[in-house]
Amino acid sequence: MTDIATRLIGSSGERIVFLHGLFGRGKNFTSIAKALEPEFSSLLVDLPNHGDSEWTEDFSYVDMADSVASTIAEVTDPDDLPVHLVGHSLGGKVAMVLALRHPELIDRLAVVDIAPTAGGSLGVFEHLLSSLAELDLEQIESRSAADEALQEKIPEDAIRGFLLQNLRTTSAGYAWQPNLTLLHASLPTIGDFPATGEATFDGPVLWIAGEKSDYVSREDLPLMRSLFPRATLLTVKGSGHWVHSEKPQIFVSALQTFLTRR
Repeated sequence: MTDIATRLIGSSGERIVFLHGLFGRGKNFTSIAKALEPEFSSLLVDLPNHGDSEWTEDFSYVDMADSVASTIAEVTDPDDLPVHLVGHSLGGKVAMVLALRHPELIDRLAVVDIAPTAGGSLGVFEHLLSSLAELDLEQIESRSAADEALQEKIPEDAIRGFLLQNLRTTSAGYAWQPNLTLLHASLPTIGDFPATGEATFDGPVLWIAGEKSDYVSREDLPLMRSLFPRATLLTVKGSGHWVHSEKPQIFVSALQTFLTRR
């Protein structure tokens, strides 16, 4: 199994595990986790090939889900199991696979702006990761220089800042902390969804979509409910793909309502 880095926020309440999206890391959910205290404690996970977690030779949703499941079981007190699981984008697909393969670990599942569809479009990420791969890090002498070099290809300040949080200084100069080469080459697999056989997850599922995002559509609902019969779709008005950062108060309120409903 892949070594997974985690960070725990809070010491009371039910446990939520957060899984970030492509080129993100667990700390992206820090402000959300703090807003959910003290009713919930949160385990922020760095997925394989991201943050401080181990790199792998291949990309596999099944392997990622199994590694995260093992980590959850290892670092969580038995009294805190099962946990609630929240996954965004790539992390949402990992979360869905994990819930299908290890339902005993999961109480409630929230999937943020991604569908369990095969061949999903990742055109925006192809552009973003290609832009990062083309950046000559040997010529970069500061983070601001990297920011300036990317401005033409990635003009959106927020997206550029999100990506540049992954730039690290090393003894040899600047380097990307995530496994950029593997992730870039694996985009077709990342856009896919693995076969899950006859497995279903029968717990409550909140499926959150951004109104301005094209990663989720109502046409996906029958497929979603074939795997997750108790899925409810919530569309957040005015939000794009990064719902938790674009509409944090609505996101927190939706999670609180969903996780406390009995």
